[in-house]
Amino acid sequence: MSLHDNAVLVLKAYEGSDPAQRELSGLYLDHLAARPDGMWKACEAGHLTASALVVDPERGRVLLTLHKKLGMWLQMGGHCEPGDPTLEGAALREAREESGILELTPLAGGPVQLDRHPIPAPCHWHLDVQYAALTRPGAVESISEESLDLRWFAYDEVAGVADGSVVRLLERTRALLDA
Repeated sequence: MSLHDNAVLVLKAYEGSDPAQRELSGLYLDHLAARPDGMWKACEAGHLTASALVVDPERGRVLLTLHKKLGMWLQMGGHCEPGDPTLEGAALREAREESGILELTPLAGGPVQLDRHPIPAPCHWHLDVQYAALTRPGAVESISEESLDLRWFAYDEVAGVADGSVVRLLERTRALLDA
Protein backbone atom coordinates (compact mmCIF):
# COMPACT_ATOMS: atom_id res chain seq x y z
CA MET A 1 0.00 0.00 0.00
CA SER A 2 1.35 3.44 -0.88
CA LEU A 3 1.65 6.25 1.64
CA HIS A 4 -0.98 8.14 -0.37
CA ASP A 5 -3.38 5.18 -0.02
CA ASN A 6 -2.61 4.91 3.69
CA ALA A 7 -3.36 8.62 4.16
CA VAL A 8 -6.72 8.21 2.43
CA LEU A 9 -7.63 5.28 4.71
CA VAL A 10 -6.50 7.15 7.84
CA LEU A 11 -8.46 10.26 6.92
CA LYS A 12 -11.61 8.30 6.04
CA ALA A 13 -11.44 6.58 9.44
CA TYR A 14 -10.68 9.81 11.32
CA GLU A 15 -13.74 10.88 13.26
CA GLY A 16 -12.45 14.17 14.56
CA SER A 17 -13.51 15.83 17.74
CA ASP A 18 -15.81 18.44 16.24
CA PRO A 19 -17.35 19.59 12.94
CA ALA A 20 -14.30 21.72 12.05
CA GLN A 21 -12.04 18.64 12.31
CA ARG A 22 -14.41 16.60 10.13
CA GLU A 23 -14.45 19.44 7.60
CA LEU A 24 -10.63 19.45 7.52
CA SER A 25 -10.62 15.70 6.98
CA GLY A 26 -12.85 16.19 3.95
CA LEU A 27 -10.61 18.96 2.64
CA TYR A 28 -7.53 16.71 3.02
CA LEU A 29 -9.32 13.88 1.20
CA ASP A 30 -10.36 16.22 -1.63
CA HIS A 31 -6.75 17.41 -1.89
CA LEU A 32 -5.43 13.85 -2.16
CA ALA A 33 -8.12 12.90 -4.71
CA ALA A 34 -7.16 15.86 -6.92
CA ARG A 35 -3.40 15.54 -6.49
CA PRO A 36 -1.53 12.24 -6.72
CA ASP A 37 1.55 14.16 -5.49
CA GLY A 38 -0.34 15.64 -2.50
CA MET A 39 1.84 13.79 0.01
CA TRP A 40 5.08 15.38 -1.11
CA LYS A 41 6.87 18.67 -0.52
CA ALA A 42 7.10 19.22 -4.28
CA CYS A 43 3.31 19.68 -4.50
CA GLU A 44 3.09 23.47 -4.59
CA ALA A 45 -0.67 23.53 -3.96
CA GLY A 46 0.10 22.11 -0.52
CA HIS A 47 0.95 18.73 0.92
CA LEU A 48 0.29 16.51 3.89
CA THR A 49 2.77 16.55 6.75
CA ALA A 50 2.93 14.34 9.84
CA SER A 51 3.75 15.38 13.39
CA ALA A 52 3.69 13.99 16.91
CA LEU A 53 3.44 15.59 20.31
CA VAL A 54 5.97 13.78 22.54
CA VAL A 55 4.31 13.22 25.92
CA ASP A 56 5.63 11.97 29.26
CA PRO A 57 2.22 11.31 30.88
CA GLU A 58 3.64 10.12 34.22
CA ARG A 59 5.38 13.46 34.73
CA GLY A 60 2.67 15.57 33.09
CA ARG A 61 4.92 17.14 30.50
CA VAL A 62 5.52 17.45 26.76
CA LEU A 63 8.67 17.90 24.72
CA LEU A 64 8.63 20.83 22.29
CA THR A 65 11.18 21.97 19.75
CA LEU A 66 12.07 25.58 19.05
CA HIS A 67 11.81 25.40 15.28
CA LYS A 68 14.88 26.78 13.54
CA LYS A 69 13.08 28.43 10.61
CA LEU A 70 9.93 29.58 12.39
CA GLY A 71 11.32 30.47 15.82
CA MET A 72 8.26 28.90 17.48
CA TRP A 73 7.81 26.14 20.05
CA LEU A 74 6.16 23.25 18.19
CA GLN A 75 5.58 19.52 18.34
CA MET A 76 8.00 17.35 16.35
CA GLY A 77 7.10 16.80 12.73
CA GLY A 78 7.59 17.53 9.10
CA HIS A 79 7.48 16.24 5.58
CA CYS A 80 6.67 12.71 4.59
CA GLU A 81 9.40 10.74 2.85
CA PRO A 82 9.15 8.02 0.19
CA GLY A 83 10.29 5.34 2.68
CA ASP A 84 7.55 6.13 5.20
CA PRO A 85 5.13 3.19 5.32
CA THR A 86 2.27 5.11 6.98
CA LEU A 87 1.34 8.58 8.20
CA GLU A 88 1.78 7.37 11.77
CA GLY A 89 5.19 5.97 10.80
CA ALA A 90 6.17 9.34 9.30
CA ALA A 91 5.09 11.16 12.47
CA LEU A 92 7.06 8.75 14.67
CA ARG A 93 10.15 8.98 12.42
CA GLU A 94 10.05 12.77 12.65
CA ALA A 95 9.55 12.65 16.43
CA ARG A 96 12.49 10.27 16.87
CA GLU A 97 14.76 12.30 14.59
CA GLU A 98 13.93 15.64 16.19
CA SER A 99 13.79 14.50 19.82
CA GLY A 100 16.56 11.92 19.86
CA ILE A 101 14.20 9.64 21.82
CA LEU A 102 13.92 6.27 20.13
CA GLU A 103 11.45 4.65 22.55
CA LEU A 104 8.20 6.28 21.49
CA THR A 105 4.81 4.58 21.42
CA PRO A 106 1.95 6.09 19.44
CA LEU A 107 -1.17 6.93 21.40
CA ALA A 108 -3.78 4.42 20.26
CA GLY A 109 -6.64 5.52 18.06
CA GLY A 110 -4.89 7.25 15.17
CA PRO A 111 -4.47 10.98 14.67
CA VAL A 112 -5.30 13.31 17.55
CA GLN A 113 -6.16 16.27 15.33
CA LEU A 114 -5.65 17.91 11.94
CA ASP A 115 -4.21 21.37 11.43
CA ARG A 116 -4.05 23.26 8.13
CA HIS A 117 -1.70 26.23 8.09
CA PRO A 118 -0.22 28.48 5.40
CA ILE A 119 3.49 28.34 4.63
CA PRO A 120 5.75 30.57 2.53
CA ALA A 121 5.98 30.17 -1.26
CA PRO A 122 6.54 28.27 -3.42
CA CYS A 123 4.23 25.93 -1.52
CA HIS A 124 1.01 27.24 -0.02
CA TRP A 125 -0.28 24.89 2.68
CA HIS A 126 0.76 22.26 5.18
CA LEU A 127 -2.05 19.81 5.84
CA ASP A 128 -0.72 18.42 9.09
CA VAL A 129 -1.90 15.10 10.52
CA GLN A 130 -1.05 15.27 14.22
CA TYR A 131 -0.42 12.30 16.49
CA ALA A 132 0.73 11.89 20.09
CA ALA A 133 3.72 9.73 21.02
CA LEU A 134 4.25 8.50 24.56
CA THR A 135 7.66 8.10 26.12
CA ARG A 136 8.83 6.47 29.29
CA PRO A 137 9.64 8.59 32.34
CA GLY A 138 13.20 9.80 32.35
CA ALA A 139 13.68 9.60 28.59
CA VAL A 140 16.61 11.77 27.56
CA GLU A 141 16.17 14.07 24.60
CA SER A 142 18.87 15.12 22.13
CA ILE A 143 18.63 18.27 20.01
CA SER A 144 18.72 17.91 16.22
CA GLU A 145 20.02 20.24 13.53
CA GLU A 146 16.43 21.32 12.81
CA SER A 147 15.98 22.91 16.23
CA LEU A 148 17.27 25.94 18.06
CA ASP A 149 16.30 24.32 21.36
CA LEU A 150 14.45 21.34 22.77
CA ARG A 151 12.69 21.52 26.11
CA TRP A 152 10.21 19.72 28.36
CA PHE A 153 7.21 21.81 29.42
CA ALA A 154 4.64 20.98 32.10
CA TYR A 155 1.14 20.75 30.64
CA ASP A 156 0.15 24.07 32.22
CA GLU A 157 3.18 25.87 30.72
CA VAL A 158 2.41 25.08 27.08
CA ALA A 159 -0.16 27.85 26.54
CA GLY A 160 2.46 30.41 27.59
CA VAL A 161 5.01 29.35 24.96
CA ALA A 162 3.20 27.72 22.04
CA ASP A 163 0.52 28.73 19.55
CA GLY A 164 -3.11 27.66 19.58
CA SER A 165 -2.56 24.60 17.41
CA VAL A 166 -0.10 23.08 19.91
CA VAL A 167 -2.37 23.98 22.83
CA ARG A 168 -5.35 22.27 21.12
CA LEU A 169 -3.18 19.23 20.32
CA LEU A 170 -2.18 18.96 23.97
CA GLU A 171 -5.79 19.41 25.17
CA ARG A 172 -7.05 16.68 22.84
CA THR A 173 -4.16 14.39 23.78
CA ARG A 174 -4.88 14.84 27.49
CA ALA A 175 -8.57 14.12 26.91
CA LEU A 176 -7.65 10.87 25.17
CA LEU A 177 -5.20 9.94 27.93
CA ASP A 178 -7.90 10.55 30.55
CA ALA A 179 -10.56 8.57 28.67
